[in-house]
This record gives sequence, structure tokens and C-alpha cells, in this order.
Amino acid sequence: MTALDLRRLRFLREFEERGTLAAVAAALGYSPSTVSQQLALLEKEAGARLFDKAGRGVRLTDAGRLLAQHARVLLAAAEAAEADLAALAGDIRGTVRAGGLQSAARRLLVPAVATMMAEHPRVRVEVFELELEQSLPGLRLGSVDLVIGDEYDGHPRPRPAGLRFTTLLEEPLKLVLPAAHPLARAGGPVAVAALRGDIWAVSAEGTGHHAMVVGTCRSLGGYEPDLRHRSNDADVQLELVRAGAAVALMPPLALPGADPALAVRDIAEATLRRRLVAVTRDGPLAPALIALLDAVERSRPGRW
Repeated sequence: MTALDLRRLRFLREFEERGTLAAVAAALGYSPSTVSQQLALLEKEAGARLFDKAGRGVRLTDAGRLLAQHARVLLAAAEAAEADLAALAGDIRGTVRAGGLQSAARRLLVPAVATMMAEHPRVRVEVFELELEQSLPGLRLGSVDLVIGDEYDGHPRPRPAGLRFTTLLEEPLKLVLPAAHPLARAGGPVAVAALRGDIWAVSAEGTGHHAMVVGTCRSLGGYEPDLRHRSNDADVQLELVRAGAAVALMPPLALPGADPALAVRDIAEATLRRRLVAVTRDGPLAPALIALLDAVERSRPGRW
């Protein structure tokens, strides 16, 4: 067996994670034919059949699954070696790819990017908006370096092995009502149970926010909410509230400053909190990623 190419081993790991050549191509920015060619070359290097036909696609053989397990270890070791060498040289440069949900990208990552440009101009920071569930495969495989996600009281996130979760901040959830809503006029806390007849604006199904709103209405109000409007864009949800078309349950980080069209109220029945978490691969971190994490820490708002 000849020496194995680490880049091709990454293709194999991606295939193990994603299951199709098309998904690997989309994740890595190559054409499916290029992915197929690279994996065919890897088979020649390994001296073993790594794939079997499966309908219109392919699947891993026993040898393919075995090599994918070793690829995971080899790629992690290569990444750790790069991080250690960069740290030894005190060299802060390279590319860091960071993703997060909308409020985290806007309020934490964007200010951190500005800090990095001023303090570490040789670091290229790439930012994208993505929910935690969508980001984890890329994070595990090395195509993403940092993800800022959220989790809510009563709705913990899965924490897969090989990843490090660090809490950045905690904030209390707020009910957001149209200013003219009858329950907003008193100015005090509002009961979730009293909003049984209201229409709700939430994030898309499958997100933590969607699950939290449903769970909160069930546990505190005893009802199934009318989730008539779904958008991962907090501004769209807020526009629906301003228009008198919905109520919402949101964290302060997603809210604007004082807005006469919105009534932001505490929850009467309980204090529910959201945590923002920074997720990285477990192991040595490259100096550029450490610098970005420090910039994110410094961009955090004060406690609520």
C-alpha cells in the first residue's frame, strides 16, 4: 500500500458522514465527478475496494468503514500538529471559518470580525449564518472551525463526542407582544397561559427555538400554540409582531432597542433562559481560532 493522501482521506470521512457523492461535493465545493475520481485514487492507494454499488449510488465496504475510522484519527492528528506548530512559532495567521444563528452572527461574530481585522490582519475570518444542527457535520469534519449555537432551559442539545462546548452567555427569554395587545397595557409580566388564543411567530420546525416555544406553551400554558408564522429571521418575526399579526418568545440578543410598536414583557409563570454556546473540535486549537474566540468573548454584551 502506498502512502495515503490526507486530502483524499478527508473525502472518505465526508462520505462516511454525508452518505452520497453529491452531498460530499456540495460540502467541499467540488463536482461529483471530481469527488468520485479522488475516491477512486484513494482505493488504488489503499489497495482495497472501499465502495460497493448501492442502487444509483455507492456505499462503504467493510474496508471502507475501517479506513474511514483511521482517517478520523489521522486527520485529527494532522490538525493538532498544525495547531501545535503554529502555537510554537507564535504565528497568528490562516483561515478561520465561523458560523452561527442570526442573533449570534450579528451581535457576536460581526464585532469579532472587526476586532480581528484590526488586531490580526493576517487571519482570514469567514462568517456564515447557520443553525447548530446544520453546522455540526462540517465542524466534526473540519470544514468549519467554530459554531455559535443556542440551547434553552428544558431543551438541551445533543453533545456529540469529539466536540467542545463552552457557554458564552445566558439571557432570560422575553415575551414580545404588539404594543396595543390587551395584555401588554399593564406593563408587568404576562402569562404564557393567557396567550392561548394568540397566533405565534417561531423559527422553522427542527430548530431549538421552535421546540422551545412548543414546549413552553405546553408546559406553562397547557395548550398547543397556533404556530402560523415560521421564519429563522428574527426581524421577520418582529415585523409580524409589530403588525399585530403574532406574538413571539425571544431572547434579548435578538431584540432591537426601544421600539414603541413592541411590548417586551417578562414571563409570569417562570424564568426561562437561553444559553449561547461556542462549539469547537476537541483538541489543540490553532492560534487564529484562539484569537477569534477571544474577540467573541470581548464582543459579549453585559448581563441582563
